[in-house]
Amino acid sequence: MKITGFRPLIVTKESASVIELMEALGFERRHQKNNINDDDITAVAMKDENGFRVNVAQTDNMPQDLTAIAMNVDNFEEAYEFLTAHGFKNTQGDRITDTGSSKATLMISPSGYGISLSQHIKK
Repeated sequence: MKITGFRPLIVTKESASVIELMEALGFERRHQKNNINDDDITAVAMKDENGFRVNVAQTDNMPQDLTAIAMNVDNFEEAYEFLTAHGFKNTQGDRITDTGSSKATLMISPSGYGISLSQHIKK
């Protein structure tokens, strides 16, 4: 398994204010995905001029904001097995989000921090 991306992820009900703050800090929107899991979940990838990245996700399904690590890999299944072997749990049970262009899920460690695991599918 090769890690191809590693950056902070902020999951919130108030993404507009978080994105506004990140833009004020010099980050620009690079990519946006809407209606993830056929739900009202939107994810925005941002990058600044130094190459630093942050992802911001909007959902009403969280009781409070969550800060996690967004980790992209070249082999989703291998990374999923690795994290599971280290005690991580899939927050979706056995479900994996498949948008056609990526596979992803949020994994929570035994101590409570999250890794949003994803693989971009190249066609």
